[in-house]
Amino acid sequence: MREIIPPEWKTRIRHAMLDVDARIDSTLFSSAKGARELYERFSTFMDRFYVGGWKRWVFVEPFSEAATLGLGGLIVLLALAIPAFRETADEDWLKKSDLAVSFLDRYGNPIGSRGIKHNDSIPLEDFPDNLIKATLATEDRRFYDHFGIDIAGTARALVTNAQAGGVRQGGSSITQQLAKNLFLSNERTIERKVNEAFLAIWLETRLTKNEILKLYLDRAYMGGGTFGADGAAHFYFNKSVRDVNLAEAAMLAGLFKAPTKFAPHINLPAARARANVVLDNLVDAGFMTEGQVFGARRNPAFAVDRRDENSPNYYLDYAFDEMRKLVDTFPKSYTERVFVVRTAIDMNVQKAAEDAIENQLRQFGRDYHATQAATVVADLDGGIRAMVGGRDYGASQFNRATDAYRQPGSSFKPYVYTTALLNGFTPKSIVVDGPVCIGNWCPQNYGHSYSGAVTLTQAITRSINVVPVKLSIALGGKEGPKAGRAKIVEVARRFGIKAPLPDTPSLPIGSDEVTVLEHAVAYATFPNKGKSVTPHSVLEVRTGQGDLVWRWDRDGPKPRQAIPPNIAADMAGMMSHVVSEGTARRAALDGIPTAGKTGTTNAYRDAWFVGYTGNFTCAIWYGNDDYSPTNRMTGGSLPAQTWHDIMTAAHQGVEIRELAGVGMGEKLPQTAQAAMAAAGKEKALEIKPGPPPVLTRRGADILVRVEKLLDDAAKTPIKTTMDEPPKGAKSTSSSAVPFSDSFAAATPDSAASAPRKN
Repeated sequence: MREIIPPEWKTRIRHAMLDVDARIDSTLFSSAKGARELYERFSTFMDRFYVGGWKRWVFVEPFSEAATLGLGGLIVLLALAIPAFRETADEDWLKKSDLAVSFLDRYGNPIGSRGIKHNDSIPLEDFPDNLIKATLATEDRRFYDHFGIDIAGTARALVTNAQAGGVRQGGSSITQQLAKNLFLSNERTIERKVNEAFLAIWLETRLTKNEILKLYLDRAYMGGGTFGADGAAHFYFNKSVRDVNLAEAAMLAGLFKAPTKFAPHINLPAARARANVVLDNLVDAGFMTEGQVFGARRNPAFAVDRRDENSPNYYLDYAFDEMRKLVDTFPKSYTERVFVVRTAIDMNVQKAAEDAIENQLRQFGRDYHATQAATVVADLDGGIRAMVGGRDYGASQFNRATDAYRQPGSSFKPYVYTTALLNGFTPKSIVVDGPVCIGNWCPQNYGHSYSGAVTLTQAITRSINVVPVKLSIALGGKEGPKAGRAKIVEVARRFGIKAPLPDTPSLPIGSDEVTVLEHAVAYATFPNKGKSVTPHSVLEVRTGQGDLVWRWDRDGPKPRQAIPPNIAADMAGMMSHVVSEGTARRAALDGIPTAGKTGTTNAYRDAWFVGYTGNFTCAIWYGNDDYSPTNRMTGGSLPAQTWHDIMTAAHQGVEIRELAGVGMGEKLPQTAQAAMAAAGKEKALEIKPGPPPVLTRRGADILVRVEKLLDDAAKTPIKTTMDEPPKGAKSTSSSAVPFSDSFAAATPDSAASAPRKN
């Protein structure tokens, strides 16, 4: 056979590849040889330091292990420190929480303040020596000796608490407490404590000890809505912190631990007992002798009686939190920290809400086993007219109107029916009220019975549970009930509900949790002809010098068209039957068009009524903080009655607006009163009055013109026997509001009867 010789180019490629392979092998061999030689040289060098025998196990091995563990611990510490140091990323961290805000009501009257009092700031050297000693003796005796974390003090607190079987001493240093006040929340978690420790060390590297102590005395919450020792001294003792005596200083120092529990205007005996503990600490720490504190023990401090002061504290807390978020949106170059804020609150409505809740709980709370309630009243722009976050702010500052998530029960159903109307149903659509199951869950109606074929209007009026569940199934179609519930959640989001709303089969009947604030303002979409609004308390922000910074109608978010106007009108018509002939008849207002929905949850843990008129929307919740059941309280009982009382007061002197889908309302029938009179009863059932007649806009304009004529006449010089106005009289001007102070002076109740703008 003839031998086949490969082409020359193939031969060259083969030789090149062999050359590359040889070079790689040579390189690997040389590298391994060089590494081996280096290792041998290193081993020879390290042999000089070899330690054997007992010296190795006593010195070398522990040091080696410590270095290894220390490096690993350092890496872990750096990982844990990252979240803490993120809090300090803002270059303006020192001014981040030092807002000073004075709040006004919607008519410009002062209602309270929050934040640090910048204008009254006092240098540390002007603080009384006894207050500083009392604070250090009680909160951090080794403050000037540690690096931000008092290891010895923490260990001592752990031992003391373990022996006592509870928390008797706190382990946080003043620097740690300041770090929490500046950067963190009050939640009791390990993560927060770790961040607090890192931030304390960071603060110690940035500030001097005196600066840290000064910030602590200025920014700690001291109860009663006050921040800082000077603000607390003014609030509790009506004097500057410069002038407090030892007994008062001990009482102030005792507030740092638990300002709510030991606030003297709430519980003076507890405050004095705590002050006595502070005096003991002064002696134990060696800062004072028993003889020096004897006078303070014999003559304890008295606090100013502020029980008659009615400050809307829950509202102010909410407004201050909103203001802090608002300031974060201002340009970074803006350094102003003192503001005057006009809010949407109406103090008449606020007082009526507080009184209504207190009266109902005092009369019926024990019978119904209900201890707490919350309410929000809002106008149709989303402005919060009144807010009650609990029965007693002094006992608990937790705002149940904004921070408590509770099951809304059937008051959630309007979102379900709205979704149905958006997807082809009508108020007259027929749905069969009969057994239905989703998996192993089978909803039951309140009376464990079924009504058969009912319209959607009848279903919402009777608060039938099965119908909303069947609607969720029908809305899902071929995709299943889950898709139907997703549509319901999407509609609720359009209304302004931001709560999580996890997907569960029972979502259509209100098993997911919402807040009173969101629920109340979401209902404003119905009387707003389908436009959803944003809840807010701030109407206008000005600097301390009066310069306008921000205004809601100019800078706030605008209403959004959530649903078509005809759907909103249909829903209002359906929900009006709930009040006129359904589960919320106690909420009916005489002559005022009203609509709403009751809500009652499993085991009667929550009772709601959320309703609206053409002027306002209002949500009421009753229940218990520990989620214990009430005694068969339903939304149509105390919630509906409370809603009636609040809204009757809210509509005093207000021009009643028409409610689309309902009309202008009718006078309530007085059949019950007539029947009792016919039966010979001496006392008939009291029918609560509706709003008084109000002036039209034309009538108000006429009064303004009359006022101007009176002003002109007053300016004309006329010789009389009395040249000076009566003492206490107020002058008027042509730029005054339609009802001037002169009219108010003539008619003391005119402030309540004059029409208010909505």
